[in-house]
Amino acid sequence: MASTRPASCGLNFASAPDLSSCLTTAQEAHYEFVCIPLVHPNFKREFISGKAKQRPGPFTRADMILHSSDWNTLIVARLSPYLNVDSMIPHVRENHEAIINQELSLASHLGVPAITFKLNGGIEKNMNLARIINDKMISASNVQIWLQVPLENPLKQAMSFRTDQETTFESPWEWWNGFRSICDFHKKLGVALIISHDIPDDDEEINRWLGEPVKCLVIPTTLFISNKKGYPVLGRAHQYLIQKFCSLSVQFLLTGANRYQSISFYYNYLDHLWKKGCQLSGPLERYGQGYEDYLQFPLQPLMDNLESGTYEVFEKDPVKYKEYQRAIHRAILFKSRSSIEIKPLVIMVVGAGRGPLVRATLNAADIAKVAVKVYAIEKNPNAIITLHALKDDIFGDRVTIVSSDMRVWEAPEKADILVSELLGSFGDNELSPECLDGAQKFLNDDGISIPEAYTSYIGPVQSSKIFNELKHCDDKNKHPLAHFETPYVVYLHNKYHIAQEQPLFTFKHPNRDPVINNSRYAKKNFQVKANSVLHGFVGYFDVILFDNIVLSIVPTTHSPGMLSWFPIFFPIREPIQVKAGEVIELHFWRNCSPKNVWYEWSINKPTYVGIHNPNGRSYTIGL
Repeated sequence: MASTRPASCGLNFASAPDLSSCLTTAQEAHYEFVCIPLVHPNFKREFISGKAKQRPGPFTRADMILHSSDWNTLIVARLSPYLNVDSMIPHVRENHEAIINQELSLASHLGVPAITFKLNGGIEKNMNLARIINDKMISASNVQIWLQVPLENPLKQAMSFRTDQETTFESPWEWWNGFRSICDFHKKLGVALIISHDIPDDDEEINRWLGEPVKCLVIPTTLFISNKKGYPVLGRAHQYLIQKFCSLSVQFLLTGANRYQSISFYYNYLDHLWKKGCQLSGPLERYGQGYEDYLQFPLQPLMDNLESGTYEVFEKDPVKYKEYQRAIHRAILFKSRSSIEIKPLVIMVVGAGRGPLVRATLNAADIAKVAVKVYAIEKNPNAIITLHALKDDIFGDRVTIVSSDMRVWEAPEKADILVSELLGSFGDNELSPECLDGAQKFLNDDGISIPEAYTSYIGPVQSSKIFNELKHCDDKNKHPLAHFETPYVVYLHNKYHIAQEQPLFTFKHPNRDPVINNSRYAKKNFQVKANSVLHGFVGYFDVILFDNIVLSIVPTTHSPGMLSWFPIFFPIREPIQVKAGEVIELHFWRNCSPKNVWYEWSINKPTYVGIHNPNGRSYTIGL
């Protein structure tokens, strides 16, 4: 594994009369950036009336004290804290509007990467502020906005405000949620969480932030305690919290007075926590690095021949083919014990690709010490070349290569065991049911199918990042809603699971029904765990290969170390605000025609949402 990069940590200055000196102090202690006020409080401006309106001279430092590249990379600008653009007093509101616009314009002129300010209260107190910030973000400026929001235990806060009259305390997450909703989930809007002494006891309160665009953790020096050697450390609860956010590649911002010999002691400890948090990731997390929240169209192996690189990625899975080999081994033993005739078992690998299942089959037969005759059926003419090479070098005469679509091939004999790996991220989304239904004609009546059954699962999810990715997709040749009616394979990373996933559709093989119909419909009710925003549904699957040998990508039962499949994501057109305890009622269809298969989905509760992808207008899977 490659070495983990150092933590990105900034140093907050209450004021910066000598900016160059501040930067030198920070950089000598290994901090990458500084957070400074754009304007000193002594230079309050007055645009409406008063003596300050006639103040001569500049209202802040000149841009030439730093190179443009330094402004662009080393400075996070902080807006004046006294601004109240939602004041009920007209001249105060108008004056502060003029001031904030002046500061935002200056930040844009300087080219700073981010502007930050504290959010103090819910959206009802900040509507005008949200409008001003949104206007700035939709302009040509590339500057990011970091809303500083306290991460604290809402129950303890509610107790501190307790009076004789019943009061309701709004979680700071609600402040953020209201503000970003008014700003239409703008991708330039991020959150800087101020870590407090009273952090939430409930994991759900913390996990909800993992589905938000958290850019920075603001860490006060007052949180640190001294260890036995006299160095600053954090308590276990704060360590656990910070390491949870390491997965989002957040930055740190240290704020407050230095209480140790060197300010670098804080950085060294945060860097230690960062690296420790990054090392907690498992094989799947390491494998998914670089693919986080990256939208990919699902494969259509029936319509398109897979490329060599795609096969190579599949073949590197350290778990899948071992489990397949175990399942094939058990099936061979079962068939050899129950068979009266002494002849080689006929095993057909349908969709053989570049041969990993053929190799697993031969290995299983060798371990079982049972003679086998293997047919490797593959429609991709390029993969057939590889199979022939493997037959000559490794497989030998036990394997017969068949270049054909399994659905139209006429088998010379019946198979005892049928083996396939036609499963997609949702189980059936690469048309495994249709393919295996067509191939089961050359399976003996008592034959075994591997896999024998698979089930799709689905659950509601919050992910501002995914929603923003879809919102900015543009294809003039497609329906305007196409990107919100297309499922995507995605390694979901910046997300929050609103409720537990539930099983959806199950397919079994061989399918001995007199009339085979692979259309499906299901209604699922999910109870919301915490106030959140529904952006779509995430899909998984598990599969029984044979004799209770299971592969799963469902989070609660994920096969340890397996890498082959990322989940699938079904978007919805508009985010839906959902409350704790509410029910999300999802309706989901799998529809089939002679040429295509497609999914449709809709929501009935807590609000009505129209059918997504009706009649497969935005996405179909070609037969």
